[in-house]
Amino acid sequence: MVAELATRPQNIETLQNAGVMSLLRPLLLDVVPTIQQTAALALGRLANYNEDLAEAVVKGDILPQLVYSLAEQNRFYKKAAAFVLRAVGKHSPQLAQAIVDCGALDTLVICLEDFDPGVKEAAAWALGYIARHNAELSQAVVDAGAVPLLVLCIQEPEIALKRIAASALSDISKHSPELAQTVVDAGAIAHLAQMILNPDAKLKCQVLLALSQVAKHSVDLAEMVVEAEIFPVVLTCLKDKDEYVKKNASTLIREIAKHTPELSQLIVNAGGVAAVIDCIGSCKGNIRLPGIMMLGYVAAHSENLAMAVIISKGVPQLSVCLSEEPEDHIKAAAAWALGQLGRHTPEHARAVAVANTLPVLLSLYMSPESSEDLQVKSKKAIKSILQKCTYLPALEPFLYDAPPNILKHVVGQFSKVLLPWIFRHTSAESGQLSTTY
Repeated sequence: MVAELATRPQNIETLQNAGVMSLLRPLLLDVVPTIQQTAALALGRLANYNEDLAEAVVKGDILPQLVYSLAEQNRFYKKAAAFVLRAVGKHSPQLAQAIVDCGALDTLVICLEDFDPGVKEAAAWALGYIARHNAELSQAVVDAGAVPLLVLCIQEPEIALKRIAASALSDISKHSPELAQTVVDAGAIAHLAQMILNPDAKLKCQVLLALSQVAKHSVDLAEMVVEAEIFPVVLTCLKDKDEYVKKNASTLIREIAKHTPELSQLIVNAGGVAAVIDCIGSCKGNIRLPGIMMLGYVAAHSENLAMAVIISKGVPQLSVCLSEEPEDHIKAAAAWALGQLGRHTPEHARAVAVANTLPVLLSLYMSPESSEDLQVKSKKAIKSILQKCTYLPALEPFLYDAPPNILKHVVGQFSKVLLPWIFRHTSAESGQLSTTY
């Protein structure tokens, strides 16, 4: 009954006030197995609800009993006990550390070898929740020998187990290059790459995220991900019906593109830039953000790569994001990306300017409602574009609206364009050129 009541948030406070934790603890040792399992399930649901209840599980000395029983009991109890450990560990690094301190990791790793897929899934979930907090906890999970077994779990036929194991590998990889290298050394990349086209959207999300967490750390790790032949396969995910598959695919491409011009060029050659631009046009909000940043990273590397983004009609799409998105952080990313596109040559700057982006950037920079980050990025983008722009029709409106710190760059560009013209067209007969020119 307590386990059933704990599924409803409105009952939690009443159960807590009734001292239900201390009543459940002895039931973990009951002679009837179903009572043990249901008591563990109730504790898990309570601990899952908030951090205070999770702390009560730790303070009540319940964890050592759970860990002991985890190794001895049947599969139903193992799943319930692993659920409690996951529910406690998810809230904070301190609570996750308490689970490590009571020796739970070794027992959870043993559960990854259980014949029952549900036990493996529950153990992988708990290990992932412990590892996600910080590098120290993640290293503890690695030291317990979890990674090779998690790699075996992603090869199992059960989709739910594949998802959770991929998620756990992602949580381990994200903290440092060394931890990501551990995942690579266990052979995870090839198996993850093979699942990119799996029809299950949730599994694809976790696979793409895990590959992103590995690729983000260094050029070498990004190249290892690329060598698993993820291109052009990953580009099909940018057209997926699931928004989060799109987002995670864009994130993976971004994490690879940011490292070197060579990796960015590989993405361009595979058709990645055009595919990302199409993806940005087909979605809204935060789903767009990694794609916007990816275009900025590609454009930042070189003139040729920036021109590849321009030719693929990246500027109009970024301009739409700049104008239409309500969130300042997305506008700031679009402003930054446009600045990277326009900063190379007069040709690049003109391509950005003719899309009418400069007035929008100026209004965002001057608006008191814009966040500080948006104002800073808009200002930098304006300056980067203006310093290369020689297309005077795009600059003229700034003569009337721009503040002095922007106006000086506009006037500077007018002088670069007009002074040579004035010198050329001054009458040779007069011989009178003012030195003030």
